[in-house]
Amino acid sequence: MTTVLSGKEAAATLKEQNAQAASQLKARGIYPRLEMIRVGDNPDDLYYQQSLERLCEKCGIESVVTPVSAEAAQDELEKAISAASNNPAVHGILLFCPLPKKFDEKAARALIAPRKDLDCLTELGAARAFAGIEQASPCTPAAVMELLRYYKIPLQGKKAVVLGRSLVVGKPLAMLLLGANATVTICHSKTENLAAVCREADVLLVAIGKAKFVNADFVHPQQIVVDVGINDDPDNPGKICGDVDFASVDGKCAAISPVPGGVGSLTSAILCRNLLRAAEND
Repeated sequence: MTTVLSGKEAAATLKEQNAQAASQLKARGIYPRLEMIRVGDNPDDLYYQQSLERLCEKCGIESVVTPVSAEAAQDELEKAISAASNNPAVHGILLFCPLPKKFDEKAARALIAPRKDLDCLTELGAARAFAGIEQASPCTPAAVMELLRYYKIPLQGKKAVVLGRSLVVGKPLAMLLLGANATVTICHSKTENLAAVCREADVLLVAIGKAKFVNADFVHPQQIVVDVGINDDPDNPGKICGDVDFASVDGKCAAISPVPGGVGSLTSAILCRNLLRAAEND
């Protein structure tokens, strides 16, 4: 029987700590504020935004959203980022990425004030993430490590396969796994015999951005599977699903994190923690 790795359960203590930290900051006259900058209406971004808004409200954190049209010019996006970076009332900025292809994402990221960069989107943040410093890592990789730690899943000496090589998930996650003394393989769309490589893993971490891409051919009965994906469910309009076909692998691997209710729950809590730390140090 496959064990479900609930991120909601793992995040409960962290959420309580965030609420306490926000209360303590307010008692000192510091009112933590998150600004989210969203370009267009990507369903994944909207889902994450709404999740963060709910969590911020529960924790006593102010959150605001600055929407930018997908048809806007580059300078309009850059003005929004610069305004948030220069606003002393804003303690942390989240720019939803990846941006639509028409935008220069590198230039946009560079405008985020480093002290307000909650998800390692600036070059300085990326460098710190590459060093494998979990406290300075993007929120999603840090959430994956927190989930594995909560369920006491051993990593030292284990084979870990990361499916996906993005700057915000795949690559920094690989660095964190190396720091935990796992033997790490990074796979991607050009990897030959992909399913066979994934089957060799003790721990399979999936962040490829393709709905229900990983099926039973990718897993084995002793394997731990962590699904990082958030996608529109092609079989259930209006619902979300992960990069793993849960129904296909259920019963064929030892454990799996669900979508929703898995890594995403911890990701939001960790972003709030990062914001509170930024407000503390401002």
